[in-house]
Amino acid sequence: MKNDLTKRLFNFAVTVIGVIRKLPRSSEYQVISYQLSKSATSSGANYEEALAGSSKQDFIYKTEIALREMKESNYWLRIIRSIGNEETDMKECCDKLIDESSQLSKILASIVIKAKKGSEGSK
Repeated sequence: MKNDLTKRLFNFAVTVIGVIRKLPRSSEYQVISYQLSKSATSSGANYEEALAGSSKQDFIYKTEIALREMKESNYWLRIIRSIGNEETDMKECCDKLIDESSQLSKILASIVIKAKKGSEGSK
């Protein structure tokens, strides 16, 4: 299952890091940058852990964490887009990342739902 999704999650994290590097160094952006870097990289890392999970429950748990972290990334990206100014010129880039994080969230949610349905049948 090491597939397109793992690549997309990895690329998402790398792209987000690139955006963070371009943000101003003011105190509010430092806080947002820190939170966004944690959530964006955590999503992919948790999904990778899920794929190596020791049980179906472990897979579901780690994938749920990946989903929550992706939703948090979407939140921070929306904040950056909303408070951005001409100097940051981040609107278009943030729009693309917001769209990608929304798509990735839907994919992760679908995986969790399917995995939960599959584990209900094995009880």
